[in-house]
Amino acid sequence: MADEQELAEAQRRHWQDTYTAHPGMYGEAPSRPAVHAAAVFGAAGARDVLELGAGHGRDALFLAREGFTVQATDFSPAGLEQLRAAARSQGVDDRVTTAVHDVRDPLPLPDGSVDAVFAHMLLCMALSTEEIHALVGEVRRVLRPGGVFVYTVRHTGDAHYGAGTAHGDDIFEHGGFAVHFFPRALVDTLAAGWTLDEVHAFEEGELPRRLWRVTQTLPR
Repeated sequence: MADEQELAEAQRRHWQDTYTAHPGMYGEAPSRPAVHAAAVFGAAGARDVLELGAGHGRDALFLAREGFTVQATDFSPAGLEQLRAAARSQGVDDRVTTAVHDVRDPLPLPDGSVDAVFAHMLLCMALSTEEIHALVGEVRRVLRPGGVFVYTVRHTGDAHYGAGTAHGDDIFEHGGFAVHFFPRALVDTLAAGWTLDEVHAFEEGELPRRLWRVTQTLPR
């Protein structure tokens, strides 16, 4: 437990320092998973979206520009400060709220309060399998019946799986970033009690990183 807490705090500092040193590091264009999520959320009639691990906000801002009301959370105050500034400059600050939050803690939202949840590479951060299950349970709690959850994770077919510093539980640290690489069985167990709509394999970045984009729906 002490090792997990030390790793979590080290990652918090690393992300805070990274966003501070490299403002807007991922650019302004939305990720491909966010574009997919917007289409899925729109088809489902969603209006209120929660983004977990929003960082400096390229995807949250895109979703707001698409007409959704977005609640953006991250454990980096620096990232969220950049998000708020960009929301004001883009004229969507009336549709975006932010909250500093560590997903190891319960989500700061009432039961059944959002239509959709989006998380791009948040579940595969330095979280234990137990913490990931607890987080998905929280996502289920805050979603309304029929709500949609779209998330992406790096998986065990990624080139960095097994490389760098091993922290156990399929977590490996490479270049200062700790990643929990997902086996397919974990995706399936997280979808228990949901409708698993899609598990889409894709690549991103220069390595390239190998990911799954998972879309699952809470039954009505």
